Amino acid sequence: MSRIAYVNGSYVPLSSASVHIEDRGYQFADGVYEVVSIYRGRMIDEEAHLDRLKRSLDALQIAVPMSRAAMKLVFRQVLIQNRAVNALLYIQITRGAAKRDHAFPKEVMPSFVITCRRFNFGAVKARSKIGIKVSSQPDDRWARCDIKSISLLPNVLAKQAAREAGAFEAMYLDADGFVTEGSSTNMWMVEPDGTLVTRSLDDNILPGITRATLQKIAADRQVKIVERAFSLLEAKAAPELFLTSSTSCVMPIIEVDGTKVSDGTPGKTSSKLAEVYWALMEN
Repeated sequence: MSRIAYVNGSYVPLSSASVHIEDRGYQFADGVYEVVSIYRGRMIDEEAHLDRLKRSLDALQIAVPMSRAAMKLVFRQVLIQNRAVNALLYIQITRGAAKRDHAFPKEVMPSFVITCRRFNFGAVKARSKIGIKVSSQPDDRWARCDIKSISLLPNVLAKQAAREAGAFEAMYLDADGFVTEGSSTNMWMVEPDGTLVTRSLDDNILPGITRATLQKIAADRQVKIVERAFSLLEAKAAPELFLTSSTSCVMPIIEVDGTKVSDGTPGKTSSKLAEVYWALMEN
């Protein structure tokens, strides 16, 4: 069965899906996106993703193309047509197609595209028992990383640099050497007393959906969380590090820039949090 995409009101084969050449997403990266995990046929954290999508659209003054209820119906139709069980739903909304001009065009309709592809969550779960390596990279992005914008070239370059260094993810560092987030993830440190440390949302990082879920998990288990900056040196000396995202879930970090984190294996705290997160996914 060929994959089916939703493009501006139509369900079409992915191979023939297209938008106008003057779409502002193509010419200016003038748009936003969300990626929702579909696990065992269920959309994970759907409402939170829709909340963040609305927030990003509002920040860029892009009109919401349809009501939330209608959007949910479209999501489910895409899942049905793609027979999605374990998959990723990609949602992209741009300002629309208009004569090329940097200023916002008047009376333009947003472009709304949704695609769906299979995703191996089993591989992610298996990887979490082994852990991953990260490579530190300078954070050279713009000053509105809180918006989930499709303007991702700095993220692409950071991720590529990490992969070329033999790492799974890039760990962004600000000008003072403090960790901000990953190129597509949120970063966490575990202190010796078990306290979880992550950067504050006030410091221009993306409000991760899995990050928020993990905060609830920690609160339910009376695990202390401190939102503050931590340095690369702190990270390398920490007993545990891990990252969170919709596609990596809760993923232990075992090495930073070639330096092992503790003994180079997933720590007890991050492993337990990953276990609890997966239990939520599966219930």
